[in-house]
Amino acid sequence: MAFLPYKTKSIEKIRLLPKKERMDRMRRAGYNLFFLNSGDVYIDFLTDSGTGAMSQDQWAALMRGDESYAGSASFRHMQKAVRDILGFPYVIPCHQGRGAENVFNSSLVKNGMIVPGNAHFDTTRAHIEHNQGLPLDCTIAAAYDFRSRNPFKGNADLKKLERILQKYSGRVAYILLTVTCNQIGGQPVSLENIKNVSRLAKRFRTPLFFDIARFAENAFFIKMREKKYRKWPIAGIVREMMRYANGALMSAKKDAIMNIGGFIALRDKKLFQELGPRAILMEGFLNYGGMAGRDMEALAVGLGEGIDEEYLNHRIGQVKYLGEEMAKIGIPVLQPFGGHAAYIDAGRMLPHIPYNQFPGHALAVAAYIEGGIRGVEVGSLMEGRDPETHQNKKARQELLRLAIPRRVYAKEHLDYVIGVFREVWKKRKNIHGVRFIYEAPILRHFSSRFSIEAKPR
Repeated sequence: MAFLPYKTKSIEKIRLLPKKERMDRMRRAGYNLFFLNSGDVYIDFLTDSGTGAMSQDQWAALMRGDESYAGSASFRHMQKAVRDILGFPYVIPCHQGRGAENVFNSSLVKNGMIVPGNAHFDTTRAHIEHNQGLPLDCTIAAAYDFRSRNPFKGNADLKKLERILQKYSGRVAYILLTVTCNQIGGQPVSLENIKNVSRLAKRFRTPLFFDIARFAENAFFIKMREKKYRKWPIAGIVREMMRYANGALMSAKKDAIMNIGGFIALRDKKLFQELGPRAILMEGFLNYGGMAGRDMEALAVGLGEGIDEEYLNHRIGQVKYLGEEMAKIGIPVLQPFGGHAAYIDAGRMLPHIPYNQFPGHALAVAAYIEGGIRGVEVGSLMEGRDPETHQNKKARQELLRLAIPRRVYAKEHLDYVIGVFREVWKKRKNIHGVRFIYEAPILRHFSSRFSIEAKPR
């Protein structure tokens, strides 16, 4: 693992509850890890969204916050950072990524329209479907091949994308590339693939947008894995990536290392003018969009810190270390390792649990009970139900995601997690599936409740 490019300046005490108490907290939470209190959790790998540690410069920037409703200097500072780093002239602040998705899709997606791209994540898919659109997955086949070591599993399948653009001519709202692609293991998209998708988009006169929650991690992988760009600075790769997009949506809670915030960034003034009134209606005025001035100041700083190469080398090194050590135990993990999380293939680890008893979620429950670790399922539970048949969709992969917060945990924490999963691996045949007690109608993994099946099948 790379050397640590920062030192600790503030700490938060954490406590491991006794196992009997963990079992009781899990029962009271309806076997849904989202309902656990933070104090119930020892190592929290539920998400890397909004859970990072801010720097001294970000904390100092908070004090500059201009909380004016209109004409805020803090918005101008944030706008300048977005323009300088990403190259988009028009910026609409939003309270977080799904706020940006709401504003954006409510305008661009109409009944029966198609949004192709690499694998859409949960809130992205939900916002498209909420506006009566259909997200279509065009990720390359290697993304779903456990044996593949393709360095860019997040790439779009160009032939499949071209067929969709031809078949649904006139019905494609836009193309979306998620960089890195969370749904299939935090896997990156190559610059070559970005350029080729851009060519297709222009040929079919279809706009191309990026989900850039983890754009800096994607740029780092391009530098490491795409020979042509090995001598490029991360900042240069970022600008080159963004050059091919009409705009981008960002949850700043990831690669801008913020606790809250996001934005829509655009090239086209006409689209900016179209989205502006919707943003005012749904998020807030164009100079704050649901964020406080102090948060916009911290975002402006964090956006620059997120592309620091030493920081990225250590961060992605943490993920690699966790994944490699899991693999040594025998645990099936997705490889090559992505940027923000280690993904365990729970379907392979727990073959006795059928997809509709959600092996990824069952493994998450077991890891919490064993060692107070909180992760999240990315599989058939997150997929939801088919809108026409109402049957559970069967995910291509049943995963447990262990997302590492930015600048929070040390190697000793990762070693503890590895030790816990060593015990879980030994007991894997005794892990039970789960079934619904209450199933939420939308984004069900967030707020459903479960019981444990009587015995493994």
